Amino acid sequence: MSNIIDNLNKTTSFLRTFAPEAPEVGIILGSGLGNLATQIEIQAEVPYEQIPHFPVSTVQGHTGKLIFGKLGGKRIVAMAGRFHFYEGYSAEQVVYPIRVMKMLGIKCLLISNAAGGVNPDFAVGDLMIINDHISFAIVNPLLGRNYDELGPRFPDMSEPYSKALISSMKGIAAEAGIRVHEGVYFGVTGPTFETRAEYNLIKLAGADAVGMSTVQEAIIAIHSGIPVAAISVITDLGIREEENVITHEEVLQAAREAEPKLTTIFTRLIASL
Repeated sequence: MSNIIDNLNKTTSFLRTFAPEAPEVGIILGSGLGNLATQIEIQAEVPYEQIPHFPVSTVQGHTGKLIFGKLGGKRIVAMAGRFHFYEGYSAEQVVYPIRVMKMLGIKCLLISNAAGGVNPDFAVGDLMIINDHISFAIVNPLLGRNYDELGPRFPDMSEPYSKALISSMKGIAAEAGIRVHEGVYFGVTGPTFETRAEYNLIKLAGADAVGMSTVQEAIIAIHSGIPVAAISVITDLGIREEENVITHEEVLQAAREAEPKLTTIFTRLIASL
């Protein structure tokens, strides 16, 4: 297997031909949240399949391209489509784009996702600012050899989501009249949605929402020294009395309907950085 550093250098060199100026902010657009990209002043769009050593997104609702441009007056690079462990990728492949964005020069990472609501106070369409996560149910992407050039062997995870960025997002939401919650995200591998018993256990563990992404990305961002801000769009409710079947199509629809609120917060946050 090629050295990951060599692969990262090749990928980064290729992408710099599309955007010579270093991006300041990285963005990951979750399921059904790709329309935020329409607000970007696009400089270049690069399909994943054209990028050396990049995985290719296979999930409905994930476009599969890297976007360079400006948003909120700042240079950004956005992932329109992310990678999941359940697609058959290794944990290292799932987080590869985060390391690429770090090498391109980002100073901050904004993550969005569609998540199941565990907190009984949540409603479909609500936004939850993530202030912490529980990662017992996912594969840690730092297992195996550590490359000191990329980060420390034992990174501290006491503040995986920047308190300063959380405070800024809460202030922006209040000014815009957007209802937001703050809570803990529970990461799972998927692709199955959770059973009722699993939802109850996740609630007992202290989580407010559950999803199949974000945790591995945040771990690698912290390992790389990048501050992280993340928002979950609550697209379904796991703690409920009535029987209800969750479908991916319904998740995508709920995410699309809530997307304008997410776009407002992220755009104004980027402008304030």
